[in-house]
Amino acid sequence: MVHTEDASSRKREIEEKLKQEQETLSFIRENLEKSDQQTKGMVSILSSFESRLMQLENSIIPVHKQTENLQRLQENVDKTLSCMDHVISYYHVAKDTDRIIREGPTGRLDEYLACIAKIQKAVEYFQDNNPDSPELNTVKARFEKGKELLEAEFRSLLTRYSKPVPPILILDAIGVDEELEVQEDVVLEHLPEAVLQDIICIAGWLVEYGRNQDFMNVYFQIRSNQLDRSIKGLKDHFRKNSASSGILYSPAVQTKRKDTPTKKAPKRPGTIRKAQNLLKQYSQHGLDGKKGGSNLTPLEDLDLRVKHLSDALTEKHGAASGKDDVLDIEIDSYIHCISAFVKLAQSEYALLAEIIPEHHQKKTFDSLIQEALDNLMLEGDNIVSAARRAIMRHDYSAVLTIFPILRHLKMNKSEFDATLQGTAASTKNKLPTLITSMETIGAKALEEFADSIKNDPDKEYNMPKDGTVHELTSNVNAHFFLCVVTLMNELGAHLSLSPPAETSSSASSYTSEFNKRLLSTYICKVLGNLQLNLLSKSKVYEDSALSAIFLHNNYNYTLKSLEKSELIQLVTVTQKKAENSYRELIEQQIQMYQHSWLKVTEHLTSRNMPVFQPGAKLKDKERQVIKDKFKGFNDGLEELCKIQKGWAIPDKEQRDFIRQAQRRVVSEAYRAFLHRCANISFTKNPEKYHKYRPEEVEEMIEKLFDTSA
Repeated sequence: MVHTEDASSRKREIEEKLKQEQETLSFIRENLEKSDQQTKGMVSILSSFESRLMQLENSIIPVHKQTENLQRLQENVDKTLSCMDHVISYYHVAKDTDRIIREGPTGRLDEYLACIAKIQKAVEYFQDNNPDSPELNTVKARFEKGKELLEAEFRSLLTRYSKPVPPILILDAIGVDEELEVQEDVVLEHLPEAVLQDIICIAGWLVEYGRNQDFMNVYFQIRSNQLDRSIKGLKDHFRKNSASSGILYSPAVQTKRKDTPTKKAPKRPGTIRKAQNLLKQYSQHGLDGKKGGSNLTPLEDLDLRVKHLSDALTEKHGAASGKDDVLDIEIDSYIHCISAFVKLAQSEYALLAEIIPEHHQKKTFDSLIQEALDNLMLEGDNIVSAARRAIMRHDYSAVLTIFPILRHLKMNKSEFDATLQGTAASTKNKLPTLITSMETIGAKALEEFADSIKNDPDKEYNMPKDGTVHELTSNVNAHFFLCVVTLMNELGAHLSLSPPAETSSSASSYTSEFNKRLLSTYICKVLGNLQLNLLSKSKVYEDSALSAIFLHNNYNYTLKSLEKSELIQLVTVTQKKAENSYRELIEQQIQMYQHSWLKVTEHLTSRNMPVFQPGAKLKDKERQVIKDKFKGFNDGLEELCKIQKGWAIPDKEQRDFIRQAQRRVVSEAYRAFLHRCANISFTKNPEKYHKYRPEEVEEMIEKLFDTSA
């Protein structure tokens, strides 16, 4: 029973589920039918839409193609019109640029160059597209006219603004202010900055578009003229200032430092005043061991002092003239102009490098400096020629002016060579050629100077009557030795223009030592010739004592000069005992002088004195002998004192030494003589013979060599 109920229940459940499934299936079928209907409707709509799209496309595509063709035609028309306008503009270039080209580029260079660019493009167009058209000739002519005016503007700007550099600026550029620890570099601005930029712009255009190098010739001609004028202006400035004061001053320094109102010209060693003072030291106090010592070292530049000392010595001879002063100024001016040329040439190259193309710079610079350089070299050759003529006249003091110039040229040669680097060989060789000429004439002058000392003919008409230092001695010692001290190395080179080749590492020291020995030998030759000449001159004096004083003074002066100038060390390089030799010569002359007093003191000796007993009466002959001795002594003393009072021994130390020695000898002999005659009655008038007391004799001898006594 239970089992049946379960089956019924199970059946009902299955039937209910089947019913539900049938309902679900019915629902699905309905929905599928609806979906099929909607699908058919959508397909119908899409088919209709596709048909309409095809119809639209068939209508629009022809229109689009037609529009595109129209647009392309429009663009072609526009391009054609533009090209026509561009081409037509070339035909109007000449007319459009006529006014600007005619008026020139002055004051509107950028606008002018823009016009030239338009003309240049027109030329290129006609050359490429219509080379036979008359318009090509028109624009070509206009282009050439524009280029011509640019060249004229280049010349005009250079000519108008290129001015000689003022001398005071040159002096600042080459000067040395001793008060400044750090020297200020002076920049020489040759052209205003705006003008320089225009010139650079024009030069660049002429090189790139003008195919023209003529402007480089214009440039070097104008700048060459200004360089030469700058140096000539400095020379004139130097002459005017040197003529008035001997020292150059540059007022330009006032703008730099308030506490430095003036500035000296390039350090030229010494001044006229210093040279004159030095001459006085040598000529007036040079033999005084306590006075006149120079505080100048051999390393101090003495070029100018040598030159002016030469003038002073020439005046002492009475041969100075206005021509000598002019020559001195010319030499100082020349030395300054050499320095100025180097500085100005360097600044010219710096300017040229901004304007001239690099591969043309060296050649243009070479041409630019030729005129100024040639003038300097010609002036140097004239100085050498003047020195050569002076040698022919046996005027060796004038030749010594060569040495300061030569020294300056040698000191500046490296900078000179660096400045001329890249120029033609003929340009670079000009300075070495001048240096060689000066070395040759300097060597010739030195050799002939040494020979002239030995052969100096002046014996009778110019001999000092007081036996003082001869002018020849003072000239050689003061004039020549100053030059030697100043230019030791240079003089060594002059004496040996071709020193021996040396391959070892010590070549320079060997050459220096070689030059030192050469110079020592030369100085010894000069001193030897001087000594021979003095011996010959001394024979003019009839009084052997005066001859001895003369030689003593000259030997002593020479020795003191050698010691003061420190040349004695150089002399001893080849003459080890030179100092001792001079001292022996001086001592010999002192002894020769003292020998002159024997005719006085010989009357005081015991020779021929009568032998007598105290209180005994002398015979007439014996009394006469004593009278003669007194008279001979008195007369000899008076005569020698009168004569020798007018003689001179400039060296106070030597003068005092000779006086004291002679006073001691005479005084001792006189006192001994008086002692022997003290108790002898040889005359009724003893005061007639016993005229001088020993103290009075000593006072008389103390007045020797003193014209004021």
